[in-house]
Order: sequence, then C-alpha cells, then structure tokens
Amino acid sequence: MSSDLWSFSLDLYARPGVEQACLTLQKAGASVCLLLCGLWLAQRGVACNERRLLQLQQLADTWDMEVIQPLRALRTQWKDRAQQDTELDNLREEIKKLELEAERQLLKRLEAATTDWPGGRPVDAEQWLQGWVASTDPSHGDALHLLRVAVSDPAV
Repeated sequence: MSSDLWSFSLDLYARPGVEQACLTLQKAGASVCLLLCGLWLAQRGVACNERRLLQLQQLADTWDMEVIQPLRALRTQWKDRAQQDTELDNLREEIKKLELEAERQLLKRLEAATTDWPGGRPVDAEQWLQGWVASTDPSHGDALHLLRVAVSDPAV
C-alpha cells in the first residue's frame, strides 16, 4: 500500500467492500478519516495509545464539525430534489467534490500530526479501530472485520 495517508486511503477505499464498511461505520457516528488514519498508522507500525487517540480526535473533530459536516449535510439535503433538477444536481456534485477535498485536507492534517511518531514494529490495527468505534452492533463488527482484512491482505 501507499506511504502517504491520502494515497493509502484511496487504495484501501477502492478495495471490495471497504466503501460500504466505511459508510456503515460513518452512519454509526465514526469518522472515516480517523478509521483510515488508524489503519495507516497500524500499517506503519505506530502503536496506539490514549494520548494519540485523543490528539487525533481533537484535530479531526473541529475540522469535521466546521467543514466536512456542513458540506455533507447540504449534499444530503439536496439529494432527492437533485434527481429532478439538473442544475441542482450539478451543484450537488460540486458540493460532493468540496466534501472530498475537505476530507483530503483532514487526512493531510492527520498525517502531519503523526510524522514524528515512531513506528516500524508490527502493530495490530485492532486498537486503532476500537479507539474510533466503541459499539457492540454486529454490523459494526462485520464492517471492522472487513477493514482489518482489507488492510492486511494485499490480494483483497
């Protein structure tokens, strides 16, 4: 997989089932950017701990709340009407591009915040994933399992 977080995220997201797993967890309130960052950090051999989880959560929360969520809400709000209105659909697609760019910017910020964190030793992604998703819903477990498999098996 790729060395920078954005490329890693694009590569992983393109794997079978990963997009749906991420959307399932997003609907449950998880940040897909934080999930992808945790998987990337695990792949780099960066150990998970409470201080790191909190630091990344704080960094992501403000950007997510002030930038990503308003764009997503507007895009979602326009979904039904845009099906009958071509101009609105075009605007909705532009909002979608802005939302993706906002997520890319967040991933860049998360990567920058972790550049000095030592790595190199094998790390199980489980701690990172559980740090972002604390739920007992079986569908969340299935989504998390799919992410663990996708990141650990290059053939998936």
